[in-house]
Amino acid sequence: MRKELLIALAVVLAGCTVPSFGGSDHPATPTGDDAIGYESGYWYDDSVSVTTDDGLNETEREAVVARTMARVEQVRDLEFKEPVPVSVISRAEYQNRSGGNEGGGSSRPQDPWNDQVWEALLLIGEDSGSSDEIDDTLSTTVQGYYSPSEDEIVIVSPTETPQIDRRTLSHELVHALQDQHFGLNGSAETQDTQLSRQGVTEGEANYVRILYERRCGDGWGCIALPDRTSDDGGSSDGDDASQQPSYNEGLFTVLYQPYVTGPRFVDQVRADGGWDAVDALHDDFPDSTEQVLHPEKYPDEEPVNVSVADRSTDEWSRFDHDPVGDTVGETSMYAMMYHNGQTEGDRYSYESEMSAGWGGDLVVPYRNGSGGYGYVWEIRWDTEEDASEFAQAYRAALTEEHDASQPRSNVYVVPADDQFNDAFRVVRSGKTVRIVNGPTVSDLDEIHQPAES
Repeated sequence: MRKELLIALAVVLAGCTVPSFGGSDHPATPTGDDAIGYESGYWYDDSVSVTTDDGLNETEREAVVARTMARVEQVRDLEFKEPVPVSVISRAEYQNRSGGNEGGGSSRPQDPWNDQVWEALLLIGEDSGSSDEIDDTLSTTVQGYYSPSEDEIVIVSPTETPQIDRRTLSHELVHALQDQHFGLNGSAETQDTQLSRQGVTEGEANYVRILYERRCGDGWGCIALPDRTSDDGGSSDGDDASQQPSYNEGLFTVLYQPYVTGPRFVDQVRADGGWDAVDALHDDFPDSTEQVLHPEKYPDEEPVNVSVADRSTDEWSRFDHDPVGDTVGETSMYAMMYHNGQTEGDRYSYESEMSAGWGGDLVVPYRNGSGGYGYVWEIRWDTEEDASEFAQAYRAALTEEHDASQPRSNVYVVPADDQFNDAFRVVRSGKTVRIVNGPTVSDLDEIHQPAES
C-alpha cells in the first residue's frame, strides 16, 4: 500500500502551479489580537524544539500544532477563528473505534441497496457487503481525520510512539479551517456528488498540503517525516510483489479520486480567480466528478438527469429508499474499467476512453420476496460512439474477467464460482446504455421488461 500511495502522491504533485515565496516580512509579535501566519505564540517561520525519535510529548505536540496552524494560514491566506484540538492514536485503536478490527466481531449494518450499486460497478461482489468493504478499506488506509461534530483532529500514528506526520496534520488542519469558515456538515445525495464535493474539500486540503511541503524544501525548517514501515496500514519494505493489499483496490481507487484530481481542480480555479474563487467553491460545489476530472466543464456542463421507468412484475419491487437510485458518475466508472481489465496506464490518471463522455446515470436496485436482488442501470453518454465504447467494454469485462457465457444476444451469465454470479442484459440504444441484472436469465424480464414487449 505504501508504494501505491507514493505513486498517487507523485500524481497529485504533477501539474500544480508553484507560487513564489518571499522571506520573513512580519514583526516579532503581531499587532492586534492575531495575524495570518501567527498562532499561539508561533510565527509560520519560527523554529520549534522537538525530538521526534521517541514521539512527541504534550508540550512538543502543542508547539508543532501551533506552528503548523500558522503555516496553513500563511499558505491558504485564511485565519483560524479558534484553536483546534489534536489527539494521536494508534492504527489498532482507530480500527477498534471504526469497527474495522479483524476478529473483533463487529461489523456495520448490512446495506443491500448500496450493495447493488457496487455490484453494478463490478467492484464489490456478492460474497461481501459494501458497508464492511468500505469500513475495512478506510480502517486500513486512513492516516487521520477531522471531526466537524467534535471540532477536533485525530491523527493515526504510524508508530507505537505517538508521532505526527506533518503532511497529515496540515491536511486535516485545512479541514478545520474549512469548517470554521464555510461549514462541513452538508451532505450529498448520490455517490457521484459526494465525490465531487470531496473534490473541493479534500482537493483543497491536499493542495494546501502540497504547497506546504514545497516550502519545506524552500526555506522552512520542517520536522522529519516518521518512518511508516511499522504502520499496520501497510509496508514499505519494497517487497510489494509478494504482498496482497489488505483492502479492496477498486473501492480504494474510487475513494482516493478526490485526493488526486481535486488538487488539480482547485489549482485551476485558483489560477483563474485566486483564493476568493476557491472560497466560492464551497457555495457552488461541482455537480459531478466529471467536472472535477475535467475542470473546463465546471460549472457549465451539468450532468443529464436520468430516470428509469419501473417495468418490474409483481414479484420484484424497488427498495423503500430515498432517493430510489444512485448516480455513480465518471470516477466510479473509470475505477470499474481499470480494475476489470478494460483500460491500462496510470491507475491514478482517472482517464479512459470507456468512461470519458459520461453524461449522467442512475442505478436503481430491486429485490424480491425470496431474498433475491437485482438492478437496472441506465447510463447516458455525450455521443453514440461513447455509448458504444462503454457497452463493448462492459461486455468484455463480463466475458474476459468473469468468464460469462452468452446464451443469447445481449444476455450474459457469470458462473457460480465468481463473486458476480448473476445474469446481465446489456443493451445500447443511441446514446443510452441500459444494464439489467438479476439472479437468473428469466429474472431479467421480471425486473425490467424490454420496452418493445
